[in-house]
Amino acid sequence: MITERVRKLREESLKAIPRISMERAKIVDEVYKKFEGSVSIPVLRALVLKEIMSNKELCINDGELIVGERGEAPAATPTYPELCCHTIEDMEIMDKREKISFKVKKEDMQFQKDVIIPYWEKRSMRHLILENVTEEWKECYAAGIFTEFMEQRGPGHTVADGKIYKKGFLQFKDDIEASIKELDFLNDDEALNKREQLKAMSIACDAIMILGERYSKYAKKLAEKENDEKRKKELLEISEICSHVPANAPRTFREALQMYWFVHLCVISELNPWDSFNPGRLDQHLYPFYKKEIEEGSLSREKAEEFLQCFWVKFNNQPAPPKVGVTLKESGTYTDFANINSGGVKADGSDGVNEVSYLVLDVIDEMKLLQPSSNVQISKKTPQKFLKRALEISRKGWGQPSFFNADAIIQEMLNAGKSIEDARCGGTSGCVETGAFGKEAYILTGYMNLPKILEITLNNGIDPNTNKRIGIETGNPEDFKSYDQLFNAYKDQLHHFINIKMIGNRIIEKLYAEKMPVPFLSVIIDDCIKKGKDYNAGGARYNVSYIQGVGIGTITDCFAAMKTQVFDKKNISMKELLMAIKENFEGYEDILHLVKEKSPKYGNDDDAADDLMRDIFNAYCEEVNGRPNIKGGQFRINMLPTTCHVYFGSVIGATPDGRKAKLPLTDGISPSKGADRNGPTAVVKSAAKMDHLKTGGTLLNQKFTPSVIEGENGLDNLAYLVRTYFRMDGHHIQFNVIDKQILLDAQKKPEEYNDLIVRVAGYSDYFNNLDRALQNEIIERTEQSFC
Repeated sequence: MITERVRKLREESLKAIPRISMERAKIVDEVYKKFEGSVSIPVLRALVLKEIMSNKELCINDGELIVGERGEAPAATPTYPELCCHTIEDMEIMDKREKISFKVKKEDMQFQKDVIIPYWEKRSMRHLILENVTEEWKECYAAGIFTEFMEQRGPGHTVADGKIYKKGFLQFKDDIEASIKELDFLNDDEALNKREQLKAMSIACDAIMILGERYSKYAKKLAEKENDEKRKKELLEISEICSHVPANAPRTFREALQMYWFVHLCVISELNPWDSFNPGRLDQHLYPFYKKEIEEGSLSREKAEEFLQCFWVKFNNQPAPPKVGVTLKESGTYTDFANINSGGVKADGSDGVNEVSYLVLDVIDEMKLLQPSSNVQISKKTPQKFLKRALEISRKGWGQPSFFNADAIIQEMLNAGKSIEDARCGGTSGCVETGAFGKEAYILTGYMNLPKILEITLNNGIDPNTNKRIGIETGNPEDFKSYDQLFNAYKDQLHHFINIKMIGNRIIEKLYAEKMPVPFLSVIIDDCIKKGKDYNAGGARYNVSYIQGVGIGTITDCFAAMKTQVFDKKNISMKELLMAIKENFEGYEDILHLVKEKSPKYGNDDDAADDLMRDIFNAYCEEVNGRPNIKGGQFRINMLPTTCHVYFGSVIGATPDGRKAKLPLTDGISPSKGADRNGPTAVVKSAAKMDHLKTGGTLLNQKFTPSVIEGENGLDNLAYLVRTYFRMDGHHIQFNVIDKQILLDAQKKPEEYNDLIVRVAGYSDYFNNLDRALQNEIIERTEQSFC
């Protein structure tokens, strides 16, 4: 049950209007102007965080039990000029745009113009990236061949493990001092650099402890002025908790939550990472505290539930910082992708579900907030009761939790070289991405537009949007005599564009390693302290860089149509097909009918299409997997889009599968809209023909009307679907449960549907927050049935 306290906090969070806060930018600007050049870059970055935590305005919202905001208040969102120095035009767009807007005060706009832009415009990472990547890279980026995550945000996708619940930051400082003492200046040429990194980590520990001390004093000061005795007592409790954590290890369930939240604030204040960090296996981390206090009688289930509800509100108070341009198009949402895992297995391989796992599910059900995102890890050992409880929540129609195959996730990590214990204690973050929690820097580097590369292939290396040659000459497709010749030309283009993307990735990784270390994040990720190396420079135990493939359903259907109609049945010539594509199929209805209605389609358990999907997937995988990054790790692939499938579709003309120009591509590994006609079981059987274990994550959306999955029978059918897919090594599945007519009505009368939530890709969002193209894409997703 939601208490009155939580009801008010939740309502205030939902009503908070996102706005730009210049507080952080002012502090960053002052620190750089004072210290740049007189201290090392790692120490400079640590001093930035220390000054932020020493001087930022504190905020304790009325009635809350977990304290701390990134800005001065809920939804007050900082900028990061060292990453992306927004132009005045950028800020005007943020302020006025209809979707995902951020209000900007006139005086803040003026400060940006007078102070921030003159100093930061050519110092920002965005500027340095565009200054250092190749012209080929810039042309491909502009054409929509790929995107770049670090163009406006820092490296991220890292998750907490259990160490922050067992150690305080005084102890982390001791570990750092011990590592400094072990430096070998006689034999290690990197000893001086390591010392600077470790000094910076120590300062970062001071930063978080300063924040805790300040909150302790602030809560006590508020208590002295408080007339309500109950609230006075709560404020004194907050003061006492903050005097203990984060300097020391938490002793109680509530202290553990507050400990994590201080860590979270420091991670997302230090930089603006993709994604915004998260507590990972929250149920397993909290269970020892919960069990002890329940047995002692010092905590009730109801009180633990309220603490968690307050914790949920804290996430929802933090919109993802503003994005512009392509970066907004690839991720057009306020959601910052903190994704809490429940279930799975423990380090010894036994079932990880416990009482807190069910408590977390109850909180997800009760709070119905976009943030944090939530998922359940389902292993062969997971009780059916837990799976069905999670599905019971999911079928209510707002897209949470999503479902992950814990056994496949473990195997994916083993395939990527992680130990069995680290793999079992890991999971997913962001949308669907796999990593070893607390031990890995698993960095998403951007999306790859697989169908756009086909468009370039069909135009012999030329982008028809601009008439520029950005690909290589692979031959006039009208002269191709076989399907294999066509597919080999595509693979050659794919190789060309992956190389361009990879060169850019390595340049960007080097820039972040040298210019933008993250000493605080390095403290809490193994083995940065041990190595004396920064998280952004290979300090983590594991360092994997991902390129995300987009549009596998679209491109599979394209190749299936060409193979069937041009090469196998010879119903049309390549010249005729290319002319129909050029004309957006206007006047070529007979060809449109052949490619759209009479060709094999991925998603129907039809090997004629699915084998082609596997060939495309393997070609992409072979181009990326195993290639070295600059941090001692490797590149790998995953298959997800966020909202990039809409943007990528907008830069592509009509395609051989019958898709019209500018329309969205398929999302994740889902089939084309309306192409999957044989039910959800056929969809998962098709999707399972992809080797998910070679990836770091795949995303599969399925849509049902509520009537199809109602009652106990409907719940059982969903559970069987999940179990079946996971037995075939499927990585992830999630559900939209809503009537199409409701979505159509919401488009016409948005004011009546302000609270309507849908599952988009790896996250949920308010339907009204989505642009028209994305709304239409969700509306047109196939409504599945078990009949």
